[in-house]
Amino acid sequence: MFLDSLRNFMAIPGFLLSLVRWWAPQAQLRAMLEATQQRAAQAESQLKELQEQSSQIQSSACTLASVVSSKFSCLLQALETRRTLALTDIEVAKTQALAQAQDGERRLRGHLEGLAHHDRRIRDLLEQPDDQTFLQAEQSKVLSAVEDRMDELGAGIAQSRRTVALIKSAAAAERERVSRLFAEAAAVLQGFQTEVLGFIEEGEATMLGRSQGDLRRQEEQRSRLSQARHNLSQVPEADSVSFLQELLALRLALEEGCGPGPGPPRELSFTKSSQAVQSVRELLTAACASQWEQLRGLGSDEDELQKLGTEADAESQDPDSTNSFESEAPRDYFLKFAYIVDLDSDTADKYLQLFGTKGVKRVLCPINYPESPTRFTHCEQVLGEGALDRGTYYWEVEIIEGWVSVGVMAEDFSPQEPYDRGRLGRNAHSCCLQWNGRSFSIWFRGLEAPLSHPFSPTVGICLEYADRALAFYAVRDGKMSLLRRLKASRARRSSSLSPAIEPFQSCLDSHFAGLFTSRLKPAFFLESVDAHLQIGPLKKSCISVLKRR
Repeated sequence: MFLDSLRNFMAIPGFLLSLVRWWAPQAQLRAMLEATQQRAAQAESQLKELQEQSSQIQSSACTLASVVSSKFSCLLQALETRRTLALTDIEVAKTQALAQAQDGERRLRGHLEGLAHHDRRIRDLLEQPDDQTFLQAEQSKVLSAVEDRMDELGAGIAQSRRTVALIKSAAAAERERVSRLFAEAAAVLQGFQTEVLGFIEEGEATMLGRSQGDLRRQEEQRSRLSQARHNLSQVPEADSVSFLQELLALRLALEEGCGPGPGPPRELSFTKSSQAVQSVRELLTAACASQWEQLRGLGSDEDELQKLGTEADAESQDPDSTNSFESEAPRDYFLKFAYIVDLDSDTADKYLQLFGTKGVKRVLCPINYPESPTRFTHCEQVLGEGALDRGTYYWEVEIIEGWVSVGVMAEDFSPQEPYDRGRLGRNAHSCCLQWNGRSFSIWFRGLEAPLSHPFSPTVGICLEYADRALAFYAVRDGKMSLLRRLKASRARRSSSLSPAIEPFQSCLDSHFAGLFTSRLKPAFFLESVDAHLQIGPLKKSCISVLKRR
């Protein structure tokens, strides 16, 4: 008995050791289960956040698409309204003009009928036998006056008919142009709408695809964790091997998605589409309002239709007209205002070689000129000596080779200006005539006005301070052909029937008079590397000598 008790007592420590060994894994398993439950809860919260984000993205995309569609509809309605108003204005102007023309034609017909009646009465008087000799003498005078008056009225009727035809054709052409331009504007807006809506759909698809992919991955991870936890809970306590296997599977499932979940997007790129469309709408509304105010402010003079038939003649007599270069004038008249130009070597760029004070050529190697504050440093230009501030001046330039610009420049213009602003005619302080190897053109404030006149090696420049005008002429065989005379035109009231002022002439009207607030100097710009010019008309022998140099 004592020995049995002793054996049982000796077996108690082994039992306790086995119990401790079995109890330690159970505590670890409980800790792992608690961690798994916490991570599952986090996964569920992240899943809810992703679902909310997905619903927000879908709602924002739908709202934005509806807003963009409504704004485009408003823009198209505004365009249609402007088109209707413009066509109505054209119809009203056409009706008024036609009414005036038809009224004039009716008056002329009434005059013709009255004259025909008087003619019949005169013929009846002539048939009377009394005072036959006297009446026969007066007959020729009266009939001649009647014929002259009928010819005048016939010419007036023909002019009125031409005016009516011109009004109809002009209104039809303008209506067609307006309809075409409105159709093009609507097409541009329709294309912009398609692009913006496509951009929204593309952004929505991209961001939804990313968010939905994250959502599916987290749902799958949550499902795996839930299944592994369920499998672990179903393992009997006595089956240690199966328990360890399910525990290992749960740990693998837990580690597979242990990284942080994706955060919400910082910005939905397509939400800026409404801002862009709103900017387009505001710009279009402002432009339509401005143009409509200009159209409403044009008005029409009562004598506009009378001037329409003689507009071409008036244009040819206008000294500012660009079409007057066909007219020719004797060169001797301009020689009365001849001005002797001497090139100023202190202004010549280092890539310009001077031949005395009359010739200049552009070279490749720089010339070691002395330092001068008036010397051009970025443009191959040179000025003439002396400044012009009153009176009329005329000088001539012979273009020998290359691209050459000749004109005037303000005395106080800085020669250190960069190339893009310092070139002749590319600023508000100079103006020039350019030969670019193919054609002539005029430059002022960076705007170009091409000319269709053929090449003339000798060019005349006439500066008129009294009229604030600058004219360029082609000199050939002792005659002067006007290329263009630059002058700020007087203010003219426009109408829907008069042509629009070209941008270059508009620039002259606004800024050309300011060029004469400073003293001016003759200026020359040699643009190409082979450019070569000479002051004054040259003979062929002199040109050949200069080329050999």
